[in-house]
Amino acid sequence: MEFLARPWPWYVAGPLVGLMVPLLLLLGNKLFGISSNLRHACAAVLPTRGLDYFRYDWRREGGWNLALALGIIGGGLLAGTVLRNPQPVAIAATVADLQRLGLHDFRGLVPAELFNWPALLSGRGLALVVGGGFLVGFGTAYAGGCTSGHALTGVADLQKPSMLAMAAFFVGGIIGTWVLLPLILA
Repeated sequence: MEFLARPWPWYVAGPLVGLMVPLLLLLGNKLFGISSNLRHACAAVLPTRGLDYFRYDWRREGGWNLALALGIIGGGLLAGTVLRNPQPVAIAATVADLQRLGLHDFRGLVPAELFNWPALLSGRGLALVVGGGFLVGFGTAYAGGCTSGHALTGVADLQKPSMLAMAAFFVGGIIGTWVLLPLILA
């Protein structure tokens, strides 16, 4: 059990993730992605009268994808409890960078100055959560999918739109990290 509690090496975890693409293709040409699950969940629970966007057979089109999302949540819970690594993650450079931006309370998994209710209801917290949520939602809608879908299936299929989307995701991440985050935390 100790082997499972340690981070897996890249040469084990990488091929396991990479095998998802051929497995999904063998299971009926299904695309991997998480962003479409919000639409499937809304189609499953909302009354669809007057909402054509949600009027489709979500069980046939998205049932397997919802099961995948639940598996990701369950896997995260399992990894964070049963298979939890007792050693702290080696992120000294990241902590040093965040300290330079004014964050100093790292007792938990995330900086307490950003992730608590009073911080969430502040202007900075609203900018991070609402602004970030809007950018993620707009980006996935505009790009026709999320990073996991484009990176794992689109790039694996050598689709030019996915390669362009991945380049845009990386550029956006760099701008967000080096330009926007310091402005928000200032």
